[in-house]
Amino acid sequence: MPATLRDVAEHAQVSMRTVSNVVSGYEHVSERMRERVQLAIDELDYRPNLVARTLRTGRTGVLALVVPEIDVPYFSELARDVINVAAEFGFRVMIDQTGHDHERERELLTGADRTMLFDGILFSPLVTKAELEEMNSRSSMPLVLLGEHEFDGRYDHVAIDNLRAAQDATRHLISIGRTRIAAIGAQPMESYTTPQQRTAGYEAALAEAGITRSPSMLQPAAHYRRADGYAAARTLLAQSPRPDAIFCYSDTLAMGALRAVFDAGLRIPDDIAIIGIDDIEEGRFSSPSLSTVSLDTPFIAHHAIARIAARIDDPDAEAEEVVAPHSVLVRESTVGSTEP
Repeated sequence: MPATLRDVAEHAQVSMRTVSNVVSGYEHVSERMRERVQLAIDELDYRPNLVARTLRTGRTGVLALVVPEIDVPYFSELARDVINVAAEFGFRVMIDQTGHDHERERELLTGADRTMLFDGILFSPLVTKAELEEMNSRSSMPLVLLGEHEFDGRYDHVAIDNLRAAQDATRHLISIGRTRIAAIGAQPMESYTTPQQRTAGYEAALAEAGITRSPSMLQPAAHYRRADGYAAARTLLAQSPRPDAIFCYSDTLAMGALRAVFDAGLRIPDDIAIIGIDDIEEGRFSSPSLSTVSLDTPFIAHHAIARIAARIDDPDAEAEEVVAPHSVLVRESTVGSTEP
């Protein structure tokens, strides 16, 4: 039979309350006593009853991370960083994905059963303000929003400056002498904030440089996958004159665009320069390596976990917004060989 709390107490020759204090991380336990109890726990291979602890403390020690698609490299790399930071704070993380489904997001935000599973939610959503209003009226679940949503003071928010990131990516293309700059990633039929902000940044950079683009230079992408980038780039390459640079709203779109340019027998960056956003690992090892805008996922993960931990400890604390830094990483897809 599995060891019980009583077994540990008898083995260590201490009270059950002392064992409970050690297991719960109670700080007012001497180091000598903590080591004594821990040795008994290890020798008996004791596993705490998490259900009982949850009923006793009201906490599970588990956070939820909800993203649109876990197989998109940016979100999988973000999840890795969140799990690592959460462990430092004493939390475990369960991951769910919404698949860009608004109803699924609404269920995850407002479903009553989630309060029994998680101490808080880290959410990278596509939801509108209506869903967040519903969440606000039905639950006090600690929530930290990740990504693109505008800060309205109700929820903690670790934000990305999508407009500035897109503007800086486009400025880089302008700085290397490109004037027919296309973009891939608009989603005009949806109200998602990320593509709207990235389109605004792209257009702002063109306007400040006095560059006029034709409507066909802005290509939509239903999803930010390689196949979408490939198809959109093929459409751009069929135009006359074709673009001499492409700004992609994600690195996965850019990877598809790289392949389309290669298949067309053109050279990168000589004929067409390409830049993305995300700094996924794949782009560092592609040929040519991909210029990109790094969004600093370790920074996002650290501040997201810090904010959710603070929110759990003090549910009435004032909400805060933290804006993640970004930087343009220049590689071969825009300037050729980066070696001296």
